[in-house]
Amino acid sequence: MSEDLPPSTDLPRAHTVLPAGYWDAAKAVGTVTLDFDHRCRRRLRLERDGGDGPLMLDLPSPRHIRHGDGLVLTGVGIVAVKAPPEDLMEVRCEAIGDLLRMAWHIGNRHIPAELRGDRLRIRADHVLADMLTGLGAIVTPVSAPFDPEGGAYGDSPAGGGHGHGHGHSHDHGHDHDHGHHHHGHGHG
Repeated sequence: MSEDLPPSTDLPRAHTVLPAGYWDAAKAVGTVTLDFDHRCRRRLRLERDGGDGPLMLDLPSPRHIRHGDGLVLTGVGIVAVKAPPEDLMEVRCEAIGDLLRMAWHIGNRHIPAELRGDRLRIRADHVLADMLTGLGAIVTPVSAPFDPEGGAYGDSPAGGGHGHGHGHSHDHGHDHDHGHHHHGHGHG
């Protein structure tokens, strides 16, 4: 899979994503299996499952594509998106207040997280596992599809652009140069 390829007229193109539940998955003309990183793109050459050949994901803007969504291939049909199992950690706590505190620590580090009611899922990371365990969480390795929250500013978990309901949207960027004076907590 490679991004920013020159246009190719011989590849079927997907310009539209249909959300899971809004199309008849039984009528899919094939599947494509994409991990989390490859489901947060705008333009990418993809290989369909089962040797059905490549396709070009060519969306107007980056978006978070989820398991069960359909990629509409011009003149071909709809290809179903599958999310494979990934190495994750499941984070649980005895009390919901403690789980909320863990979610805060994860979010403060800009780590994508999947919220699952009484638990959180994040990508496997031994440093985070040690930190969360030290804070009192129960951390268990799991293998499952990863579908983190999209965030407040857009469909993509890595998003930075968002609309304000006044006819247009724009990017506010996302500065990672957080000075010590910007957070309401100590660093030392």
